This record gives sequence, C-alpha cells and structure tokens, in this order.
Amino acid sequence: MAAIVAGLLVASGAGAIDVNVVGLFPNKAVVQIDGGALQTLAVGQKSREGVALIMVERDGATFEFEGKRMRLGLGQARMKSSAAAASAMITADERGHFVALGAINDIAIRFAVDTGATFVSLPSNEARRLGLDYRKGKPALMQTANGVAPAYRIKLDTVRVGDVTVNGVDAIVMEGDSTPVALLGMSFLNRMDIRREGEIMTLTKRY
Repeated sequence: MAAIVAGLLVASGAGAIDVNVVGLFPNKAVVQIDGGALQTLAVGQKSREGVALIMVERDGATFEFEGKRMRLGLGQARMKSSAAAASAMITADERGHFVALGAINDIAIRFAVDTGATFVSLPSNEARRLGLDYRKGKPALMQTANGVAPAYRIKLDTVRVGDVTVNGVDAIVMEGDSTPVALLGMSFLNRMDIRREGEIMTLTKRY
C-alpha cells in the first residue's frame, strides 16, 4: 500500500526545487516535482530535474539533489535545506595534472592537487612571498624524492579554491627546492567530496 507523505523543498544554487512524495512502495517512490506530472522513481534512479531516489524505508525515503541528501519521513512538515554547498571545478592541464588557482590568507597562489600529500605543502620561497613566519612552526623532517628535507609544520588561517574556503588548515613548509610548487594536500581535500569526470575535478565542501 502506498503511504502518503509530506513535501520536500530543496534549495539549490539556482533557487529551490519542490519535491512532493505522493506514495512509497518497495524500492520505489511516486513523486511530484515542482508541480509537474507524477513520476515513479526506483532506488538509484534520477528524475529529469536531477533528483535521485537513494533509499526507501517503511516510513520515509531519502533523496539526493546537487550533492545534498535529505530524508522525508511520514507526517513530516515541509523542510528547506541550507544553501547549496560551496564547490570548485578544476581542469586538468595538458599533462593530466590538476592545477588550481586559489589563495592562502587572501593572497593568490597556484596549487597542484595532490591526494597523496598529507598536508598542504609550500616551498619556502612561496611561504616567504605569502608573508608566513614559518620558522616559528614545529620543525620536522620530510621524506621527498630527493631524500630527507627539513620542514616546518604550521597552520594556515584560510585556504581558498574557487568558492570553497577552509579555515585552520594544517600545512608543511619545505626548505629549499624539494617541493617546487604548492601542493593542495589532504589537510584541505579531506573536507571535500571529490568527483572526477574525465579532465574535470569537482570539489564540494562537506564541512
């Protein structure tokens, strides 16, 4: 038997989308989106408006729209999500490397995206250009392709790429030329949902 439930108002970067769940069946839901015709969605299926049905339970269903998930239970009032999460789109260069223009403490910098790097890593000349007093940081020794190199662990006030800004980011400053470019490592990336489609990488802030 179908279960009649309330509606769901999902905010997006382009405005809002109104999802009304009319009925629930095993692994399926009947929905009306933005006042249009009724649609039956199976779990894993996405509507033409981009609303995906993720899961159906006895008393509700979970939907995903533009990377955000919301669950609507029986008898719930209409809900409104928060604004769409901040995101950044990065394009691969001719060598297949993902390079992003961003900023550290509001000063522009060019990053190479490196999911294998634990921290955001900066060469010492870039740290000086950014005005970072990195030698007050915690001394460390880092293994590089050229051997062990001295480094300093610091915390950056802000790191920004596209519309995404993260506060309080752990970073490493490498002395010498062991790191020729700034690396956007996991101390920034682990706060993102990362999606890659061919030569496009999209970072969406999770928290």
